[in-house]
Amino acid sequence: MKKLALLLFVFVSITMVNAQEKKLNIIAIGAHPDDCDSKFGGTAALFAKMGHNVKFLALTSGDAGHQSEGGGALGNRRREEAKNAGIALGIAEYETLDNHDGELLPSLAVRHQVIRAIREWNADIVLGLRPNDYHPDHRNAGKVVVDASYLVIVPNVCPDTPPLSKNPLFLYMEDRFQKPYKHEPDVVIAIDKTIELKIDGLHAHTSQMYEWLPWTNGGDASVAKIPTSPKERRVWLAERTKRRSGNINPDKQAALIKWYGKNDAKAVKYIESFEVAEYGMQPTDEDLRAFFPMIKE
Repeated sequence: MKKLALLLFVFVSITMVNAQEKKLNIIAIGAHPDDCDSKFGGTAALFAKMGHNVKFLALTSGDAGHQSEGGGALGNRRREEAKNAGIALGIAEYETLDNHDGELLPSLAVRHQVIRAIREWNADIVLGLRPNDYHPDHRNAGKVVVDASYLVIVPNVCPDTPPLSKNPLFLYMEDRFQKPYKHEPDVVIAIDKTIELKIDGLHAHTSQMYEWLPWTNGGDASVAKIPTSPKERRVWLAERTKRRSGNINPDKQAALIKWYGKNDAKAVKYIESFEVAEYGMQPTDEDLRAFFPMIKE
């Protein structure tokens, strides 16, 4: 009887360890190289440090996003920047597709690209953009992920790629837009431990952080104000990134308290926020704690 009890104890212990060691597969899908980095980079780095498998997917090459470069040369440059950003964040893969920047549509062909990507990654978690945004590529990238959210389990859709056995958890990454409704911070993750890695990831997107985005905010005069040395540039970028990541409004603070407890929440300086989509898996709080194991640390 004692031997049987001991064997049972060992079996249960091994089962619990295996469950705790399950590696999650996470895919974040944006319109352009750097979309996922700015909204999910810190949390992605946390997942990666814990041994989980993270992939970033940009649905366009980014070949239109520059004031003086474009086409295939810019697309190749941005692909290389994305690769370096992925290395900086420690994630497993950073892929950019060849759809043209500024021309992304939620077409059947792009939907099938997204379905196949989610299936091939065997995703447990899928992060996308909300389908309301200033940029049509962002809106359409969000819509195509929504359109794919049920079909990833349907065998007769994209039958060349085996369907998932269950629907993943679909989440929206945060944006600043208020209409038709504002982002809801269902899960807020403290990224104090990885904020520097997030900055390193964004720093790798040279053409965006220090050239194109400043230009869109004020033309050549704004670009001229950007530091020229890599070290000074990173300091400039760090200040901006920390200011944005440190914007913790009352709704986000309430979510932090919910997930981390009042005392730990007070100490959090930098965050990323996510909204549970009304598509795919509908999680309980217990499910969300399992999907975000860094909350328990």
